Amino acid sequence: MFGERRRRKALRRVEPGDGRVLKRFRWWQLPFRALLHLRLTEADGTVAVYSVDVRHGQNQSSGEVRADLYREGLRQARCRLPAVLPVPGGHVEVAMSGFGLKRCHYVTDGGDEHQLTPDPASAEGRRARFDRRHPALSRGVGWLSAAVLGAALVLLLLQTAGTVSEAEPVARHLGTFTSPVRLGWWGNGAVAVTSLAAATERALRLRHHRLLDGAAG
Repeated sequence: MFGERRRRKALRRVEPGDGRVLKRFRWWQLPFRALLHLRLTEADGTVAVYSVDVRHGQNQSSGEVRADLYREGLRQARCRLPAVLPVPGGHVEVAMSGFGLKRCHYVTDGGDEHQLTPDPASAEGRRARFDRRHPALSRGVGWLSAAVLGAALVLLLLQTAGTVSEAEPVARHLGTFTSPVRLGWWGNGAVAVTSLAAATERALRLRHHRLLDGAAG
């Protein structure tokens, strides 16, 4: 959950929507777009579908990545990420990592959290469908992704420690450390590629650990 200070700061960035119609998810947008939905009962008893649309293809470093909030397919608000979008009974928190969404949750006024449902056509929706159809295999893939990132982190720490210990001031005071694992450029390249795949798989499930996924990016 966002801290109170971060939430207030994000709320100040919210812009009113223009009523634009939500565009249908297209297959070629799989690597560049996330679309998730939330059904809410409003004060008058009406059940409405709220949607959050995030375009991955935008340049994150420029600060231009935005989350658009739609109600029944019409844009109601937008906010630069990390975003907090007010909805009936609470708000939706949206944040990204370097590999995709890491958070898109409805947080009620009472503090309860519920992850939004990915659109079936999106990459996140396809990953969720795979989980429903093959739960055991899906869990195995999830464990494998975490293991790959854990192993990559250990290798990174070992090699970094070996390199740092070779510096003259460090060697003089603490001695040198020889890493038991020394990978060539091809080995480090393979680790980078598998780490990228593992971190992307976790992002499709909106899983993010500051140490594991942060080290991968």
